[in-house]
Amino acid sequence: MKRIARWARQFGVARAVCVVLLFALVPLRIIDPRPLEELRLRTFDFFQVLRPRKQTINPVVIVDIDEASLKAIGQWPWPRTVLADLVTRISGLGAVAIGFDIIFPEPDRMSPAVAEKSFRGLDPDTRSKLDSLPSNDQVFADAIKQARVVVGQAGSPIPTPKTQQDLALQTGFAVVGPDPKPFLVTFPGLLRNVPAIEQAAAGRGLFSIDPERDGIIRRVPVAMVAQGTLVPSLTMEMLRVVTGSGAILIRTDKAGVDAVAVPGLEVPTDRNGQIWVHFNGHNPARFVSAKDVLQGKVPPDRIRGRLVLIGTSAVGLLDVKTTPVTAAMPGVEVHAQILESVLSKSLLVNPDYAIGMEIAIAVVLGLGIIAAAPMLPASVVVALGGILIAGLIGMSWYFFVVHSLLIDFTYPLISCWLIYLVLTFVNYFREQKQRQQIRSAFGYYLSPHMVEQLARSPEKLVLGGEERRMTILFSDVRGFTTISERYKDDPQGLTKLMNRFLTPLTNAIIERKGTIDKYIGDAIMAFWNAPVDDGDQEANACDAALEMQARAAALNVELKREADANGGIYMPLRIGIGLNTGPCVVGNMGSDFRFNYSVLGDTVNVASRLEARTKDYRLPLVIGSRTAERAKQKFATMEIDLIQVKGKKEPEAVFTVLGPAEVADEPRYRELCELNAHMLARYRKQDWDQALELINRCRKLANGFDVSGLYDMYVERIDQYRADPPGADWDGVYEAESK
Repeated sequence: MKRIARWARQFGVARAVCVVLLFALVPLRIIDPRPLEELRLRTFDFFQVLRPRKQTINPVVIVDIDEASLKAIGQWPWPRTVLADLVTRISGLGAVAIGFDIIFPEPDRMSPAVAEKSFRGLDPDTRSKLDSLPSNDQVFADAIKQARVVVGQAGSPIPTPKTQQDLALQTGFAVVGPDPKPFLVTFPGLLRNVPAIEQAAAGRGLFSIDPERDGIIRRVPVAMVAQGTLVPSLTMEMLRVVTGSGAILIRTDKAGVDAVAVPGLEVPTDRNGQIWVHFNGHNPARFVSAKDVLQGKVPPDRIRGRLVLIGTSAVGLLDVKTTPVTAAMPGVEVHAQILESVLSKSLLVNPDYAIGMEIAIAVVLGLGIIAAAPMLPASVVVALGGILIAGLIGMSWYFFVVHSLLIDFTYPLISCWLIYLVLTFVNYFREQKQRQQIRSAFGYYLSPHMVEQLARSPEKLVLGGEERRMTILFSDVRGFTTISERYKDDPQGLTKLMNRFLTPLTNAIIERKGTIDKYIGDAIMAFWNAPVDDGDQEANACDAALEMQARAAALNVELKREADANGGIYMPLRIGIGLNTGPCVVGNMGSDFRFNYSVLGDTVNVASRLEARTKDYRLPLVIGSRTAERAKQKFATMEIDLIQVKGKKEPEAVFTVLGPAEVADEPRYRELCELNAHMLARYRKQDWDQALELINRCRKLANGFDVSGLYDMYVERIDQYRADPPGADWDGVYEAESK
């Protein structure tokens, strides 16, 4: 379990979630829900719109029963004697084969024997003569026998029985591989032509074309099942008749149908025996008017050597289809485009391996995103995302244009987008949780402003140790031992007093961007410039120190008032503060089981020593030279000594802060600093008399600056040196004997 937990931390929760999502998306492509399928089909449609099929050959002519033909010959249906004349003329013009995109399921009502029953007043001889004439269906059948004609049939959702005669006229099929019937488009029933026409035709084929769910024709079956029997499409049957083959070959494998073939021509299909037609737009050049053919106005070279389809573009006859490139196209022209695509070998192919290829691309790219995205900047991820999108579209377009292959890019693209989206959201929620943890962890140590800044930019929080230039503060209560003795029988009272005392001091630090390191009894340790950068750390630290003194003074006023009211003993709380600036290491310090965000370094030690020296100098605040150097622009600082703290070999000038920048503008402050500097110079040269004289002059200017104790200390020190001179080589450095 520990290994799993360690792996999860290293790998990342977001990555783990996305890996699960990625492999959950794999069966989605296999199931292929409707929205995914329609998006893929629309993409393939768009490709055809951008690059429709080029018309390289013109093997098909459509004899069109158009509006002009209906106007010239009469309303539909025409007498089949007229259609017989049409077939005869087309055959005479040299057509290779003729296909009817029309079905004739009922006897012609205009046949003489049928028509005479509707006539009144005919004499018996006339009726007898009409009855003796051949039917229009027979005339039409005789014309069909003289040409290679394929008549159309239609699949029906209503089951219909089949006769032995129907079986005898059925087109033969040869199957190589497993039975294709379970995979083919199936119709329970079959709508046939009248028997005379069926028997006369050279072939029979279904012109039924089922559009996709959105009504667009994309895939067309070339072999189907009707009445439980294999049947060809109209176009495939025309190709069989032209090649003189006795049967159509179907190749299958375990996945379904692979191809349908006639001698010299193999048509690749999908597993359901359908072909993807590469369409182009409506082309009037494919059409000749049936009226013109009947009137002998069509030149022979327009028909000779071509396949002829007879159909209609008349709006009233409702044979209109929608293709990817045309919103309204006559149904007969769809069959013409099928023949053109097959004969020019320009069919589109959606190969069986396409699904596996799309899944493989999605998995590889998804894993790449999962591995790389969390480690890269957002701008790089966006750029790579753009390249990824362009690459997928470009690859799909390349296969379409160069190889006529339909390889879907939408599924890999959607998969990658979902993975990136989930990765982003999981990371977002994880960062939100991390921010909340940061707020909780630092809410007791930092100002709300800094906590919020850390939460917005957690990368600024470098854990484990980081070297920074920092300013350190130590504060301590003077005479705390005496105060604690006062409360030796009331420890709860002492705790309450210290909490009351430490709270305003802590707030003064946090409000000025400081971080509380720890409380040590009555002492506070704090620092600036971590975990968030603070370019004004020295000034903020000095400001906090002055505010701590002010708040301590305000609390003392309250304590005195309470003592006077209760008859208690007033014990003022006075603090000494040391500040120092320099290089430190900040981060999580401690053990694997318990650690603290803290700071280490020589700078910290010196700050602690400076706080201890406030007792010697009888000042509330002592700061190091590097702190003073940066803070002097905003605060009135004054040098107080050159000291070598215990444990240090190098001396350091130390300073105090007399007030904010406004004080620095006062002439009295500038004069005091000047006299103080002269006094220190005389003192370091062991010119005790001159130093004492300058001390007296400084005292007169020091009123209001709370530094009188400093000069008392110097008087005492000079008295000691007079009694026990420091030596001729003394450089004015005071060596502190205690910490």
